[in-house]
Amino acid sequence: MARKHMGLPPGVEFVGDTIRVRFTWRGATPPRRCETLKLPQTPKGISAAAGLLTRVKQLIDHQALDDDKYAQLFPNTSYAVSKRVPTFRDYAQVWLDSREIVAGTRKNYRSSLNQHWMPYLAMLPVNAVSAFDIRKIVVATEWKSPTAKRTALVRLRAVLRSAVNDGWLDKNPALGIDLPSKSKRKIDPFTQSEADRIIEHMYTTLAGKRTEIYACLIEFSLYTGMRPGEVRALRWDEINEAKRIARVCRIVVDGEVAERIKNRKPRNVLLNDRALHALERAKQVKEILNQKTDFIFPPAQGGEWMQDPDGPTGYLKPTLAALGIRERRLYDTRHTYATMCLMAGMNVAFIANQLGHTVEVLLSTYAEWINTDGDWTELNKLVTAPIGTKLVQQESVND
Repeated sequence: MARKHMGLPPGVEFVGDTIRVRFTWRGATPPRRCETLKLPQTPKGISAAAGLLTRVKQLIDHQALDDDKYAQLFPNTSYAVSKRVPTFRDYAQVWLDSREIVAGTRKNYRSSLNQHWMPYLAMLPVNAVSAFDIRKIVVATEWKSPTAKRTALVRLRAVLRSAVNDGWLDKNPALGIDLPSKSKRKIDPFTQSEADRIIEHMYTTLAGKRTEIYACLIEFSLYTGMRPGEVRALRWDEINEAKRIARVCRIVVDGEVAERIKNRKPRNVLLNDRALHALERAKQVKEILNQKTDFIFPPAQGGEWMQDPDGPTGYLKPTLAALGIRERRLYDTRHTYATMCLMAGMNVAFIANQLGHTVEVLLSTYAEWINTDGDWTELNKLVTAPIGTKLVQQESVND
């Protein structure tokens, strides 16, 4: 049994013929600790115990005490190291390493966590992270935009949701923090007339040059609706000209070719005449480029594939300025194809499959372009078509 002794420092006590120290390690399991030291019950031994206890408390206060350090300080500890709760930093790192994601996505997650959360939560035990801690950080941060704030919170939620699943937390403390409304980027497609003028101008001004490859890419993009990264990653062996199909199964992300696409489901894109024309011109440009590459749209400056996502934009922008067409993003070539298909009255399921969308996403994204002059014709069907209730009533009368 521990003996209290007058004059012993707080947290230091005698046990048998040894000295024991007591302290609280927030976040550890259990948090209240006592460690018996092989020190004599002498003024020198008491001083050494008090000094060790002071050091331990300082490490705890600065969130710098971990399993390795604890084992060094108390080599004869009876507490299982495995019970030590990981810090937020360590847990987030293991969580990120365990995810099957491409390098670009991993980089974005790491950047967001390091920028917004690690300065405050890194050394805090993951089970000690509270909604109050998160709320203070949110208030103290000058967010660049509501989208940046939302993205950072969503990624923190993902880490802490995993901690709940692993049993470190009873509930996710980030769920209590309101997310800013998700702002949808305005869809701003080209009209078909604008698209055709752009293509004609680019072929005219770039004809016979290495840079004509960008005209081919723009025409192909406008008439397939593929994502810019998917177009840049497309190879010749994925084109079946007999069946008029392009197999979409990879994408360029952060300059690297990733063997996957956004929704992880490869798809076949049917090629119309304009898309095939772009491929035919790309074959001709390939002879000019004289580059050893399997990619259909290699950069004019050299290289296997277009690593720079802004490469094509450098030729699209001057074209728009020359034609007096309002500036748009390269990604709007995808929106252009989608809206042209919808306005032509194509089946929404077919369009969604071409774009790699679900029907629900397609309808929510492009609802504005689904309304056509045929809407009144559709509404008139309610007047002219037999209505089930009316038929039932007629049958009842006849009976």
